[in-house]
Amino acid sequence: MTMSTQNVKLRLFEEFARIGTAISSPARLELLDLLAQSERSVDALTSLTGLTVANTSQHLQALKRAGLIVARKQGQFVFYRLAGDDVVRLMMALQAVGEAHVAEVERLVRNYLEARDTLEPVDSVELSLRARKGMVTVLDVRPAEEFAAGHLPGAVNVPVIELAKRLKELSKTKEVVAYCRGPYCLMSFDAVELLRAKGYKARRLDGGMPQWRLAGLPVESL
Repeated sequence: MTMSTQNVKLRLFEEFARIGTAISSPARLELLDLLAQSERSVDALTSLTGLTVANTSQHLQALKRAGLIVARKQGQFVFYRLAGDDVVRLMMALQAVGEAHVAEVERLVRNYLEARDTLEPVDSVELSLRARKGMVTVLDVRPAEEFAAGHLPGAVNVPVIELAKRLKELSKTKEVVAYCRGPYCLMSFDAVELLRAKGYKARRLDGGMPQWRLAGLPVESL
């Protein structure tokens, strides 16, 4: 028996709803955000999120069933990564809708992010042009393993927790443009705040590594 057009549509909506259910958890959105930077093991994700191993595994299985992530086994360890760049686009669309139509999201962004840095961030195209001309220092403030997995061409990696002790590695003759995981990543805000306090001219990149990659701009890896 063939399904009617209405039944097919409902079945499709059921499958789309599975994706919606999978991303209905803040913890799962955080896991996706971390996996947008690099492939990671369950143990690594557990350490970064503060979840238990059991909870991390359950969340990852829900994301995998929805087709948002894939896994591979290496020895005794299982590593997870995003199923594709379209998952990043899904997250960006969710964030854009939230900022445009959810008052609490708009309030949090305005009061806790934009209030910390009133200067306009640098967009990806502008940064790409200025970096190629040697006009700026591109500063990646993410952990070293994320930098190794993929970073902006010519970027210098100084994790934000090490920045105060490694300021001498950065020249004050060039503007520093810092970036991290994405538009809500506080590491770049912290870095720019510290740099300005120490006399550096510094701004943030508008977005992070996933957004840069989606723009089709070149990426380097170690």
